[in-house]
Amino acid sequence: MKILSIISLIFSLLLTSEVIGQETEKKEVKKVYEFTIEKENPHTPVPNQYRSGTCWSFAGISFVEAEILRATGKSYNLSEMFIVRHAYSDKAKKYVRLHGSLNLGCGGVLNNVTYVIKKYGLIPDEFYAGLVIGEEKHIHGEMDDVLKAYTDAVLKNGNRKLTPVWSKGFDALLDTYLGEVPSGFVVDGKKYNPVSFAAATSFNPDDYIDLGAYLDQDLYKPFVLEIPDNWNWGFTYNVTLDEMIESLNNAIDNGYTVGWGADVGEKGFSWKNGVAIIPEDNLTDLSGTEKEKWEALTAAEKKSSRYAFEEIVKEKTITPELRQLAYDDFETTDDHSMLIVGRAKDQNGNIYYKVKNSWGTEDQIYKGYFFASEAYVRYKTINIFMHKDAVPNQLMKKFNL
Repeated sequence: MKILSIISLIFSLLLTSEVIGQETEKKEVKKVYEFTIEKENPHTPVPNQYRSGTCWSFAGISFVEAEILRATGKSYNLSEMFIVRHAYSDKAKKYVRLHGSLNLGCGGVLNNVTYVIKKYGLIPDEFYAGLVIGEEKHIHGEMDDVLKAYTDAVLKNGNRKLTPVWSKGFDALLDTYLGEVPSGFVVDGKKYNPVSFAAATSFNPDDYIDLGAYLDQDLYKPFVLEIPDNWNWGFTYNVTLDEMIESLNNAIDNGYTVGWGADVGEKGFSWKNGVAIIPEDNLTDLSGTEKEKWEALTAAEKKSSRYAFEEIVKEKTITPELRQLAYDDFETTDDHSMLIVGRAKDQNGNIYYKVKNSWGTEDQIYKGYFFASEAYVRYKTINIFMHKDAVPNQLMKKFNL
């Protein structure tokens, strides 16, 4: 009986602890910020990149899906891994050509997606999910390491000249980890290959433009965005900070979604609470990469209202100079790519942008979305990617486009 009583007591304590934990969890995700959606544009469901560093492909494909939906009314679930596979292959060739002086890894930028589509096409996810190693979700750690090690071995040049087959070996590794790309498939009773299917969607990669706002580049001119993941040296058009925000708003108001490259390493970014802000007090960037760092706050920081999101706080005024300094000092880096799908206001009338992420829908207050304040977008945007028709006409004239 004593043993049963002890077991009963332990079970009771555990149950009480679990309940307390659940209550604490609920308290942590209390909706202090109440958002009213002003405008939200059609888009496809939230995906999950899981343990892969391929946010750029997930965001880019989400963008492509939204564009096809906007233009044709058709909803597709397109393959992110088809994009990743071809980008990796081309990136490795350039890495070797440059004797290793290039970033070879899982990262990329939004225009990598249109680059691949233009060159190789598109494929529905059902025909190329990239899940062939026995996992239900994407886990790329071993693959990334193996691909890097293989290519570095090629660069050692043990034969004193490159073999003509090294790239075939690289592609064979991609086939092993992601699967072989099918040469043909059937959609709605019609036979396609990746190129013909891309053409059938009516998505034209040449219809899109990348915008940035930097003080060290000439205004209204294209430049190569100086971030490590821009491996194919895609062009960005430089505008003022106000013009970048104007373009973003113009796109949303006219029914377009916008690809967003940004730094989400600020302590004012809370994935769990679904809010990204820039409090007026100075903040220190978090270390680490991707999702794991967002909640890495000290106990004191968690008690602070500006980090615990227990009240709406005043935000910092973002100037072009402040933004440029953060970029130059590496306080703003190209952490993450996402999709802006709409605009909202909080209960005090402050502007926020609704962002579709690629971290799944579980354990998150808005089921895979979050709201980034205008101050956050002004401060932490690396680039925005949109249809040329979504850019204000006067700005396109300044580009001579």
